[in-house]
Amino acid sequence: MDGEAQSYVVVLNDEEQYSIWPADRDLPLGWRGADVSGSKAECLAHIGEVWTDMRPLSLRQAVEQAGAAAHSQQ
Repeated sequence: MDGEAQSYVVVLNDEEQYSIWPADRDLPLGWRGADVSGSKAECLAHIGEVWTDMRPLSLRQAVEQAGAAAHSQQ
């Protein structure tokens, strides 16, 4: 099936990393739906709008904690 004719869903994992998945398939383990579906282009456009920080959640949290610890030592 042509990628543009196929319907997709936007999915994300526990690290808040995004991807798309064919709408007619069960979601892969470790991924959940983001309540957005449509053509491949529509789903990728949505991801481009919302996924502004590509770092995994655990890295963002570690950097935040390191910054907070450094700030409290001043």
